[in-house]
Amino acid sequence: MTSMQEIQRLVLIGAGATAVLDAWLLVLRRAGVPGLDLAHLGRWAGHLLHGRFRHAAIARSAPVAGERAWGWLAHYAIGIAFAAALVAIEGWAWVREPTLMPAVAFGLLTTLTPLAILQPAMGAGFAASRTPTPMKNRLRSLANHTVFGLGLYLSAAIAAMPWH
Repeated sequence: MTSMQEIQRLVLIGAGATAVLDAWLLVLRRAGVPGLDLAHLGRWAGHLLHGRFRHAAIARSAPVAGERAWGWLAHYAIGIAFAAALVAIEGWAWVREPTLMPAVAFGLLTTLTPLAILQPAMGAGFAASRTPTPMKNRLRSLANHTVFGLGLYLSAAIAAMPWH
């Protein structure tokens, strides 16, 4: 049985890793590198709630009320769900004594989500194949999810510190 403290730690790890990713994306954005508009993620999620999974181009789909807020909520919920999946694979022992490689390897594995699910569903094609620069977008996804994996480790290491 999972305790409330373990659930709180799991939420901290997922939200912390997502915040590390967001800091990375902010640095990239300031350097002129475009990224996913979270309003588009919220738009996709809003349409998903009404049974529509696939779009020809999410930017041209009908807007959804509160889509930017929905996007941020979905973004952090996905990060927390990924942290839960990592813990399901590695066990609670990893949470108590986190190590770098499982977190980074899992971060790399999570790259499959945008490549195989989100990009096709939003109209960008499998692995960004319908975008003007597919390889650049694939590498960007790989880099971003590696940073997310580093964030999983850093957040778990902070959560494992004794706070007495």
